[in-house]
Amino acid sequence: LAHDIMEDYHGVTIHLICVLKGGSTFFSDLSSCMKKIHNYNREKYIPYTFDFIRVKSYEGTSSTGNVKIDNIDVSTLAGKHVLFVEDIIDTGLTMSRLLAYLKDQVKPASIRVASLLEKRTDRSCGFKADYVGFSVPDEFAVGYCLDYNEVYRDLPHIGVINQLGIDKFRDYETKDHAAAAAAAVKEA
Repeated sequence: LAHDIMEDYHGVTIHLICVLKGGSTFFSDLSSCMKKIHNYNREKYIPYTFDFIRVKSYEGTSSTGNVKIDNIDVSTLAGKHVLFVEDIIDTGLTMSRLLAYLKDQVKPASIRVASLLEKRTDRSCGFKADYVGFSVPDEFAVGYCLDYNEVYRDLPHIGVINQLGIDKFRDYETKDHAAAAAAAVKEA
């Protein structure tokens, strides 16, 4: 993905926007790969700046239908080549609403999305990310910074939460969850 992004944006400065919290590990790994490519081939270098944004549309395993945006003054994106770095595209509704708003109100020079995961689901609104790491089945993924009610972000792998995990952490508060997490998630 890093190579494809660098090829597509060659000659321009891009503004990466990490979608928190779930996209933070992918963002870190992606930007690290971009730096490694630059170190091995300086001709492929593309300068970039970055910001972090919090977009929330989920409670538990269900989309609320409402999109909340925090942590950024979107007016600063006007005229920039913007690349959102996202953890997962589920129905695509959150990202499609965000992009429609930005295109209409802010007018960046270009706007694209890189997503680690993209679900294959009948619930999709039709939105497709420009760069996708993996296409996954319509199950609730956790780990590698993807969460269920703020739990499982710390797993080093991506897995699918089972009913035991959902029941255990439906009303999660501060408690030790390592054993339950291991029992409730099967590696993808």
